[in-house]
Amino acid sequence: MTVLLLKCFTRYAPPNRIPTQVPAMKRVLLFLLLFPALALSREVQSHGLLFEKWLRDTFFGGYEPQGYTQKWDIPAAANTQHGNIPVNPKAAKHGTPIGLGDALRQFDIDEPFLLITGFWQQKTKTEKIWTNTQAIRIEPATWKKLWHPITRADLEKLDSSIKNKSLSLEEARKEAQRIKSSPPFTEAVIQVNPKIDGSQRRLQCSLRFNDFFAHLAPGADSQPQATPSIFGVPVPKRFDSSPARFPSENGYLRLLKKVSTSAASCSVMVWSSPSGIREVGWAFWLRI
Repeated sequence: MTVLLLKCFTRYAPPNRIPTQVPAMKRVLLFLLLFPALALSREVQSHGLLFEKWLRDTFFGGYEPQGYTQKWDIPAAANTQHGNIPVNPKAAKHGTPIGLGDALRQFDIDEPFLLITGFWQQKTKTEKIWTNTQAIRIEPATWKKLWHPITRADLEKLDSSIKNKSLSLEEARKEAQRIKSSPPFTEAVIQVNPKIDGSQRRLQCSLRFNDFFAHLAPGADSQPQATPSIFGVPVPKRFDSSPARFPSENGYLRLLKKVSTSAASCSVMVWSSPSGIREVGWAFWLRI
């Protein structure tokens, strides 16, 4: 039997927030196991979600997303000052690939869009700094070239293999790796990234750091900038983060990370409300 012990959207989980009906030793174990989730949640908050929120508040009239499944993070209607085209904000560690999200959705893009990317570096154990920012208009023809010679049928075949529940997780991983390690996937600029574990079977994609500058920003310098800026506005060195809250019934969850053992499972999630508030939390299940 699997029991939900805690569904928490706070910065930390003090012992008094753990249900009292859970035996003492299990409460202690739960409290200790949640601290790694806290570290991950803080990193996601400060370098992805908060970067996007700063962009929305600074350049796009405080636009509030309506839901996780919407086509664009910032639709064209909200971009009245910078081209009236949809916006795709991304954040990545300097020198590492840029995660683009769902592969089929990205492949299907057939309109110009603004790709705003912020790169960061780890300055100390507890501090990260923004090093390089780029805001680039991407034309459909340019985007398609990054996928060539992959076709949608190729992606659908790989996606079906990943989601084939008749295959065990290990079998699905091996099959997905076999397919992605062969043409046409090895010939394209964009990389496909199967995500297969106990909580997900998804096909995502990414763009390598050097390919981003070579193909999308050939005139830009990939080295750290003195003052990373977007449209002439410097990116804040630190973002303010409002206190986390317990979610209401209206909103949606996105799983960021799941760690499982034979006895327990801890999931780190991001909560997004209809008003655009996004917070990171975790849920803990104990098998008894």
